[in-house]
Amino acid sequence: MTALRIDFVSDVVCPWCAIGLTSLEQALRRLDGEVQADIHFQPFELNPQLSAEGEGIAEHLQRKYGLTDAQLEENQERIRRRGAELGFAFDFNARSRIWNTFDAHRLLHWAGIEGKQSELKHALLRAYFSEGRNVSDREVLAGIAAGVGLDAQRAREVLASGHYAEDVRAAEQFFQSLGISGVPAVIIEKRHLVSGGQPPEVFERALREIAAAKQDA
Repeated sequence: MTALRIDFVSDVVCPWCAIGLTSLEQALRRLDGEVQADIHFQPFELNPQLSAEGEGIAEHLQRKYGLTDAQLEENQERIRRRGAELGFAFDFNARSRIWNTFDAHRLLHWAGIEGKQSELKHALLRAYFSEGRNVSDREVLAGIAAGVGLDAQRAREVLASGHYAEDVRAAEQFFQSLGISGVPAVIIEKRHLVSGGQPPEVFERALREIAAAKQDA
């Protein structure tokens, strides 16, 4: 069994991050008994400038990427199919807005200290992509935290304060300084980068090769 550190740099409103994480976890299940992964979820904000009220998804994607309505529908269908193949449900009818995620990242940092980061990450992705919930609303976030076994009142206190803001900003700046400009970015053993929502086979091959090289070192 080879232990590997994995830094998963992502945003909770990034569909390809949900796909990438699901693929990575499928690859790790295939490598059960060969690789022991220590996953650290690192922050990346796709839209740090968004206000509290967010922005309509269609308007946002048209403004940011110049997508037509037809291109938007095609893109959403491609994402939905990829998710379905992996067992992750995208419901594009359930959500109509994209949100600022800084508070969600602060909560994820705290969840890491509490030993619940992975559970909260999965719950946030489901809440946004499958249920269309507002992941910038602090009461929604506290409820999601409670749903994975974290203390809701403590979550509210973290969110109402500036706790972990500096930690999140420092982590964002660190990974940007490494050249990370798009997500998901999966960094294995602090050296090897796998970018994008790759299929499980790509992650499996990379992890197996890196694990073998570590054993031989």
